[in-house]
Amino acid sequence: MKTHYKNNSGLYEASEMQSQNWIAFQNPTSEEKKYLLEELQIPEDFYNDINDVDERPRIEFENGWQLVIFRIPILSNDVKLPFNTVPVGIIFNESVFVTICFHENEVIQDFINFTTKKKTYIKNDFDLVLKLMLSSGVWYLKYLKQIVHKIKVAEDNLEKSIKNEELQALLHIEKCLVFFMTSIKGNSTVVYRIKKRTNQEHLDPELVEDVEIELRQALEMTKIYSDILTGMMDAYASVISNNLNDIMKKMTLISIILLIPTIIASFYGMNVPNSLEGNIYGMPILISVSILFSALGVFLFMRKKWF
Repeated sequence: MKTHYKNNSGLYEASEMQSQNWIAFQNPTSEEKKYLLEELQIPEDFYNDINDVDERPRIEFENGWQLVIFRIPILSNDVKLPFNTVPVGIIFNESVFVTICFHENEVIQDFINFTTKKKTYIKNDFDLVLKLMLSSGVWYLKYLKQIVHKIKVAEDNLEKSIKNEELQALLHIEKCLVFFMTSIKGNSTVVYRIKKRTNQEHLDPELVEDVEIELRQALEMTKIYSDILTGMMDAYASVISNNLNDIMKKMTLISIILLIPTIIASFYGMNVPNSLEGNIYGMPILISVSILFSALGVFLFMRKKWF
């Protein structure tokens, strides 16, 4: 899908291509790809790099074109990975500014709505790049709040009953946090390179600082939640191990108690003479002795607090 936006105290949709317009592509079709490569003549390598879901954040220059790739968070339909990150590519030169994303996301549309509501004016290309990255940092924090809620729900369920499903949910969340952490670090590197390789006259120092603060906060929060989740997983692993050991201990004690009457019955059941073979009270005596020794075993185990 291709959408034109014009900068007029906020970003508004434009009906046709005009100079200095922003052209946003989301899940571009084959016709839109042809338009990008043939009419706008963007480098095909740039297009292919953005299409790679694992592409790392970076900034690159080629034949007057500039490419900025950063990663944004998205909600995923994959149950095993509820949150993920995907690359967004920004390609621009003196007359063309294009963004390409091959995945559905909330970041870009939310950014457009925000600029319209606040009547934000975009000064230049790098101003728009940094504002988009600032918006991505805000969305990392929003999704982190949702991740925290999922952790609390899983923790409450685990307190009631430790199940594999709940532990797997925590493992999936931990994987999401790893992806978040890696992507935020990459975005921070891109901001640093923009500062070093761009004319400072084109950059708003306050905006650059805001982006750095937002990304730093998102990274720190991600690290904190990741550490908490790791500690929680280790704690529940210890609980499961202790529960298993307790169950095995109880099963062993029960086996020992049941073994006592088995030994007595086996001894007197052998085909050899004994003092009870002719006694009419032989069976009650054996049962009573078995119960007595079994009760004695239970008493000793309880005294040792093994039960």
